[in-house]
Amino acid sequence: MRFVLFIALALSVTGCTRWSMNHHMNLAYKAYERGNCEQVMLELSKVDRASRARRYMQPEVSMMRGQCLERQKLFVDAAQTYQFILSQYPNSEYAYRARARLETLQSLGHYPTRSATAVRPTSF
Repeated sequence: MRFVLFIALALSVTGCTRWSMNHHMNLAYKAYERGNCEQVMLELSKVDRASRARRYMQPEVSMMRGQCLERQKLFVDAAQTYQFILSQYPNSEYAYRARARLETLQSLGHYPTRSATAVRPTSF
């Protein structure tokens, strides 16, 4: 009987963590729709703390963080967040979305292209 109780308790704890992450992600999306990026960042921070053992949540969290950084006109920070997604999760859905956001930032002039950022030697 104790064994069954222990198993049930162990399963409920892992389920609670997943429920908690989903709850905070949902709150982050709702705050984003309202334009409240401070609340979004707080909720994403809560998801980060709950998801350290669940790396599959990181691309979605990073994507939402990048979108909020864009909304706050922190374009370089947003672009670096998108670059993080591309380097760490290159085959994920969020990598495709991050690449599209980078292209949009570049086309709007908020983020320089790679060739424009190259350091050119000066002649003396």
